[in-house]
Amino acid sequence: MSPIVLLHESYNLWIVMLSFIIAVFASYSALNLASKISRSRGRTQKWWLVAGSCVMGSGVWSMHFVGMLAFHLNVPVNYDIPITLLSMLCSIVASFIAFQMLLSKGVNWRRFALSGFCMGSGIVAMHYTGMAAMRLPAEITYDRSYWLLSAAIALAASYVALLLFLRFRDHTEVSWWKWASALVMGLAICGMHFTGMKAADFWCGNPNAIVSTDAGEMNLLLLAGVTLTTFFILMVSWGAMFFDRHVLEKMAYSDPLTGLPNRHDLNRLLGEGVDTSKETAVLFIDLDRFKTINDTLGHDIGDMLVQEVGRRLSGYLQDGQKVFRLGGDEFLVVAENCGQALAEELASGILEVVTRPFVLQGNELYITASIGISLAPKHGTDRASLLKTSDTAMYNAKNAGKNRYCVFDDDMDKRLLRRLELEKDMRGASERQEFYVVYQPKWDAQTDTPVGLEALMRWPHPKFGVVSPDEFIPIAEETGLIIPMTRWILEEACRQNKVWLDKGMPSMIVSVNVSVRLFESQHLLYMVEHALRTTGLPARYLELEITESTMLYDVPDMIRQLNELREIGVRISMDDFGSGYSSLGSLDQIPIDTIKIDQLFVRESDSPSKRAIVGAIIDMALKLHLELVAEGVETREQIDFLRASGCNVMQGYFYGKPMNIEQMDEWLLQNAGRPIGEPWFDK
Repeated sequence: MSPIVLLHESYNLWIVMLSFIIAVFASYSALNLASKISRSRGRTQKWWLVAGSCVMGSGVWSMHFVGMLAFHLNVPVNYDIPITLLSMLCSIVASFIAFQMLLSKGVNWRRFALSGFCMGSGIVAMHYTGMAAMRLPAEITYDRSYWLLSAAIALAASYVALLLFLRFRDHTEVSWWKWASALVMGLAICGMHFTGMKAADFWCGNPNAIVSTDAGEMNLLLLAGVTLTTFFILMVSWGAMFFDRHVLEKMAYSDPLTGLPNRHDLNRLLGEGVDTSKETAVLFIDLDRFKTINDTLGHDIGDMLVQEVGRRLSGYLQDGQKVFRLGGDEFLVVAENCGQALAEELASGILEVVTRPFVLQGNELYITASIGISLAPKHGTDRASLLKTSDTAMYNAKNAGKNRYCVFDDDMDKRLLRRLELEKDMRGASERQEFYVVYQPKWDAQTDTPVGLEALMRWPHPKFGVVSPDEFIPIAEETGLIIPMTRWILEEACRQNKVWLDKGMPSMIVSVNVSVRLFESQHLLYMVEHALRTTGLPARYLELEITESTMLYDVPDMIRQLNELREIGVRISMDDFGSGYSSLGSLDQIPIDTIKIDQLFVRESDSPSKRAIVGAIIDMALKLHLELVAEGVETREQIDFLRASGCNVMQGYFYGKPMNIEQMDEWLLQNAGRPIGEPWFDK
């Protein structure tokens, strides 16, 4: 019987060094892919998860297999291919399970411990399955102490790898820390492998199988193949990372006009909320009257202006502050470690930067901005809450006069909730017949007779009571509900005026306010014709009131639609004249019949400057052969001034408040066709 001989192993140090290099490069690739796994979503995240697991698993396995090729026993050694592939699969699956369990931002110690255990167990299984794949004329036994030590090192290496995965999963940049971490991981992985090899004893019962030459030299071709394949996998992963980071990611997360991060990058940054351990400020920036610049100078100038604003914002911000372009003229700044005082200081600086003049293709432009500020965690920690609150604060800044900032507070939140509830309830208010119409008379002070009525919509909300038109009309315009609401009030006002005409009341024109959204819909003419046809009211008894700001819409198209309305006999009035933004130079081109002097000038008509403005408006209207109506008339002194200036038709509380149908019937019976002596007030 042949004696059993303990084989003495030896190592090729160059191949050992190669296995260590493979472990380091595989670790570095895995750390790079960690950021892609964490920052991706949906199918893309699954793809990067599989890629990262394959790189990490195959890298550990390649280091192990190359280390096996560096191990020489002076006996022929072959490998069972299915078992060898199974050992690689153990490493890849273990990496996949561990990475999958650590995807969530809120990783607790239990999940971390379980992930490390799964990965460590997979590495141990990979190593000893690979040992089982060896085919040689010897029997393998294991030293229990070294075996346990190798398992402990595998677990420690796994926990180190996962700690580094958590450390670098939000960092895409190349850093020396990442290379140092990869070096530590490589040392840990190699330490586990060579400790496991130290645990193995090889006993040969056939001395004839022992050869004097180095049997490892016969595996050079296999070594070269495994090494090249490993580095090919790593290079492919690096190439995919480079292409994704420098090409695809730039396309997906950058705004094409300004080069700034876009809304998708913002969603990525705030996708799972902000860090609640530190204060974060979100500043929502909207340029004031940007649409006017686009409409007057063209979209090319508007784009250039947006680019310049983006450059100024980027140049002004400091470390920990990032600006995004959300679209149009909207920007958003996220500032870390920024409380309310610093946020207000930042907003003031941004306003100062934006208000500096812009010179674009010979045009010197001056713009302002409105900024809304929300603070985390005070006003929320998730993306939706912070965007909603900062957007609400920005609109409050606009309503307060523009060119200012506003910090979100609880009162705004209440107003926001009220607005949302009004918007929700408004959608069914027409079906529930909650709206009704009131009428305010227009009086000719020269003949002392009523000459017209303005139809105004009212909404007695079942929860909030009577809601002011100043509150619900803007909501209706933004949501598009103003279109069906205007259709309803047109038909209602025409129907009621026809009733009064049939009763023998004085012939009066009923006025209905029309939003710019009706002109944008291109259905206004059809709606007016339908209302006149169904009610039987002659077109000359209907007047549509537009505001000066309506003329900021496409002016040629506006003029076309107004001409079509006048051709069927409908009158056009410009409401709140003097408070809008229309150009006096184009007033003679706008097809209107009447100008209504804004009540602001009438109420302050005791001021010499306001008297001068009113006088100029009246003089201009008379020379353009336009009729005049003065709004907000409340005193005899105002009437005397207006009449002396040349305006005879007036509207205001002196003659009557807005009245419902019953009150209007009584008022007409009392006042139509006879002089009025004292102010009439609704009892």
